[in-house]
Amino acid sequence: MAKVKVTETVLRDGHQSLIATRMTTDEMLPILETMDRAGYHALEVWGGATFDACLRFLNEDPWERLRIIRKNIKNTKLQMLLRGQNLLGYKHYADDVVEEFVKKSLANGIDIIRVFDALNDPRNLMKAVEVIKKEGGHAQAAMSYTISPIHTNEVFANLAKEFAEMGADSICIKDMAGLLDPYNTYQLIKDIKAKVDLPVELHTHATSGLGSMTLLKAVEGGADIIDTAISPFGEGTSQPSTESMVKTFAGTEWDTGMDMDALNDIAQYFKPIREKYIAEGLLDPKLMGVDINTLKYQVPGGMLSNLVSQLKQSNAMDKFEEVLREVPRVREDLGYPPLVTPTSQIVGTQAVLNVVMGERYKMVPNEVKQLVKGMYGKTTVPIKEDIVKKIIGDEEQITVRPADLIEPELESIKKEVAQYVEQDEDVLTRAMFPKPSIDFFRYRNAKRYQIDENLLNEEDMVYPV
Repeated sequence: MAKVKVTETVLRDGHQSLIATRMTTDEMLPILETMDRAGYHALEVWGGATFDACLRFLNEDPWERLRIIRKNIKNTKLQMLLRGQNLLGYKHYADDVVEEFVKKSLANGIDIIRVFDALNDPRNLMKAVEVIKKEGGHAQAAMSYTISPIHTNEVFANLAKEFAEMGADSICIKDMAGLLDPYNTYQLIKDIKAKVDLPVELHTHATSGLGSMTLLKAVEGGADIIDTAISPFGEGTSQPSTESMVKTFAGTEWDTGMDMDALNDIAQYFKPIREKYIAEGLLDPKLMGVDINTLKYQVPGGMLSNLVSQLKQSNAMDKFEEVLREVPRVREDLGYPPLVTPTSQIVGTQAVLNVVMGERYKMVPNEVKQLVKGMYGKTTVPIKEDIVKKIIGDEEQITVRPADLIEPELESIKKEVAQYVEQDEDVLTRAMFPKPSIDFFRYRNAKRYQIDENLLNEEDMVYPV
């Protein structure tokens, strides 16, 4: 009997989508063994914003979190999300950094690495996929799903074919804003399956209220794996509920074979954790509802909160609706990039500036200039000449793979951070997050060695005793 497989997201995207990735390792630890016996295909536990949040907000070593999870999960595959050449940061890194990061991720316990690029430029996935394969990991190439006049099912099916030819072990449709509807999903899966003979996984969000129906039609269309989140951290801006989807397929040809008693235990465990974050104000109950406007504006939840924050800073909340209308206009101008990190922030910031300044492109952030110049990669359609001229003037656009222009940087970072390094992984932490990493290393030193660096006389290199 053919079965659909389930990837659980509560330890990564489930809490990233609802509580800004604030769940601690201590909160995860007691339920890990139960999750390990529930029958999941994989647990998404790392990557995305978890790395940044561990350092910036939780004073945790993200590498240690991964090792702890691996120690307690003995039978289920561990999965992470990687932003292609951006790794877990917000810019392109040199190939030597990408190579080392992938190696260390696999060595510390990751089995499956889902790799995507904000522009769906295959060149930005090449190095990561190459190293994953070389090191014996599972390379899942993900396409960032979006809607535009040029993003047809054929475009995505051909992209899947490119990924397969690159050496991908499986394909993921990454619907980060919850834009997919059930019947289009059914056809999209069919179209991809006609082009590639690889497992296909669907990742969507329940924001529009269509998530569970979308997963149902995806499976009927031939999807092999679906992403879900255990119910206390499911639905809303997160993924559809795990228990609901498992029950949906029970007794059918797609029966997951999962242990419902174990799933119930997992749900009961996470309920008080959810209530705690509601009480603290970090989980807004509004995020658990349905927002059909996500289909209109195509704005992911994280991007929406950024827009609100920027408008509040400018004392311009009265222009919120105008900014939402401006977002698709900017997106069209910039070659229809999918709205996912970092392009969602790039497009959103420019839309806010266009509205607040009262003139389009009067002020242009450096990130927008870099995007137009080609430093993030190739857009799905070329950016119009008048927009290029307006934003970067006479500067030339690049056509090569952006990372080809970045010199190796690992050795210089090693020297720079030598005084703090206690493990090889610390160098990679510093590479991606320069300031948060140093703050964390200092915190770690203070905790472990009772050294307060604020008391250090750096000129004479002495410490009071």
